[in-house]
Amino acid sequence: MITDLVTLLLVFVVAMLFWQQRRQSEHAHRYIQHYCQHMGLQVLSIARGKHRLTHTDQGWRWVTHYWFEFSSTGQDSYTGHAQLRGFRLKSIDTPVHTMPVQ
Repeated sequence: MITDLVTLLLVFVVAMLFWQQRRQSEHAHRYIQHYCQHMGLQVLSIARGKHRLTHTDQGWRWVTHYWFEFSSTGQDSYTGHAQLRGFRLKSIDTPVHTMPVQ
């Protein structure tokens, strides 16, 4: 009886963690797409890197790193980095790259 309850609770916690990570990934995709559109860049791919649970002044938050490839001219490729704390964008960093011609 108690093992069934513990198993059910464990499955619920794992499902919640998975769901929260998916929500964070969706937020990251939106932030990166918006940033690249604002800068006139083309997003090529987005990948999630490492993530960890960190205690901040607002409480416990997932800090996740995302790597994305982008192009400024359509013929080149650069790798940028975004970091989210919870569902909020902490930073987006891009290397020096060719500016797109307007």
